[in-house]
Amino acid sequence: MADREDNVTVPEFSSLLQMDPYLKTYEKDFKRRYDLLQKRLFELEEAEGGFDQFTRSYKTFGVQRQPDNSLFFKEWAPAAEALFLTGDFNGWDKFSHPYTKKDFGKWELILPPKHDKSPAVDHHTKLKVVVHTKEGERLYRISPWAKYVNREEKSVIYDWVHWDPPQPYNQVHPRPAKPTSLRIYEAHVGIASPEGKIASYTNFTNNVLPRIKDLGYNCIQLMAVMEHAYYASFGYQITSFFAASSRYGTPDELKELIDVAHSMGIVVLLDVVHSHASKNTEDGLNHFDGSNSCYFHSPPRGEHKLWDSRLFNYSSWEVLRFLLSNLRWWMEEYRFDGFRFDGVTSMLYHHHGIGSGFSGDYSEYFGLQVDEDSLVYLMLANHILHTLYPDCITVAEDVSGMPALCRPVEEGGLGFDYRLAMAIPDKWIQILKELKDEDWNIGNITHTLTNRRYGEKCIAYAESHDQALVGDKTLAFWLMDKEMYTNMSSLIPMNPIINRGIQLHKMIRLITHGLGGEGYLNFIGNEFGHPEWLDFPREGNNQSYHYARRQFNLVDMDHLRYCQLYAFDRDMNRTEDKYGWLAAPPVYIPCRTAIVLANEEIDYCY
Repeated sequence: MADREDNVTVPEFSSLLQMDPYLKTYEKDFKRRYDLLQKRLFELEEAEGGFDQFTRSYKTFGVQRQPDNSLFFKEWAPAAEALFLTGDFNGWDKFSHPYTKKDFGKWELILPPKHDKSPAVDHHTKLKVVVHTKEGERLYRISPWAKYVNREEKSVIYDWVHWDPPQPYNQVHPRPAKPTSLRIYEAHVGIASPEGKIASYTNFTNNVLPRIKDLGYNCIQLMAVMEHAYYASFGYQITSFFAASSRYGTPDELKELIDVAHSMGIVVLLDVVHSHASKNTEDGLNHFDGSNSCYFHSPPRGEHKLWDSRLFNYSSWEVLRFLLSNLRWWMEEYRFDGFRFDGVTSMLYHHHGIGSGFSGDYSEYFGLQVDEDSLVYLMLANHILHTLYPDCITVAEDVSGMPALCRPVEEGGLGFDYRLAMAIPDKWIQILKELKDEDWNIGNITHTLTNRRYGEKCIAYAESHDQALVGDKTLAFWLMDKEMYTNMSSLIPMNPIINRGIQLHKMIRLITHGLGGEGYLNFIGNEFGHPEWLDFPREGNNQSYHYARRQFNLVDMDHLRYCQLYAFDRDMNRTEDKYGWLAAPPVYIPCRTAIVLANEEIDYCY
């Protein structure tokens, strides 16, 4: 192996070393990773005719309508003894429609059309895969490739619903050009309304998109779109990877949302969760074929103890087919413009980041603690996405600081465009919790805002959804707390707490926007100082939606000071659009610059 690594050439590794000569010590690690990537690409060429064909497997797996209206079904269930298809179409007969076993754990079934030449399974009717195990169990499963799943009101389990509308929505607006300065509006469709209910894709299209456009954001990061049975998981316990969540509406309504965003010049990123999957069995991937592995590693490697979820086996050919095709599906079918990859730190290391402080010592990023199967998967995903879609944007949620995470694959990097600057919101929360105003250290703040790897772009943010979740609270609420309930009216004199809170809210955002990265992110509602916190309906709060909503009505009341914070956020983004400081090259920032930034903002009052 050592001899082979010596013969490997990373094409542009010298460019990486020019920026960081200290990585020379780990040249063999970079060569090994690059060699594993090239080996995968070669195998894909040999076995599948290349990654283009391989990543279109969503056109052959699951259910496909053929030109003659026959339906072709295909699944991968290597541990199964037999597979059957049942559903509304055959009166839920569990044995009348068996799959035929093929090589490599594949199963296939063809349903001829009805006598009237229409498909045997009608649009919007239910289906199930019946899995017979070698132990004699009979399991009812949803296809991992299901494009639409739904849950009846009083049911707990989601159903596989055949989605083949006679007149599907056709997106007409072209993708906008890749923004030079990325200003991201992180949003959750379900909470995007003042009403105490799950909001819809259509509500987002009609009522939220115009606000985002007015605020000057050029990118939306949509959370919790991939189907998740448990709403309170915030979309991070995925059960159906190819299905857009039906609790907000239909696939066509999501397509319209993205199409309208494109018409406004706004790109849309999907918050994609390939780091783990829900443990659900009847409506998830877990135990699909009756085994404890299939798409995942067997325990203990295949379980995340803190998240109580399953971990993918990224070395498996069919898992690669599933996940890479999943990325392609969202790009092609819904025309997303890229992805924010969740849980990258958990993927990169066998220890999943648990109990690791990541001091910055380079030895922490190389060696046996690195999970090279998942690391190479991320390299492969980025290589394929950026080859097929040159304007595709990929963002990594990584807290570890992995070197070369956001450098091109040709340099030995992982190929992401941006990483989230996750230390910045932690710094602001720490300051607000622990320090008096007079103890704020501008030098320390500036260091945190500018402390990032040269040549690797970061997304800066003062707060995201993480800081708004129950157990914490928004920056506005940290600053003004209960005073927000009674003193946000401009019809009464400004009290000192509200005055301080509004000005610091603006200054924190401006200095983060100006110094924190090459992109900027804001979580829905925080632009106008949304009060309180975020909490989804669950047993612990009597299934209440009170905190699972965004009170846009507060902005629309001219006599409340929320509209002042909204106006500042809008003008800040519009000023960046004019001057382009996010895309500007890095410069040395003396403390005086940061102080001037802060003092200039104080004059910007209403």
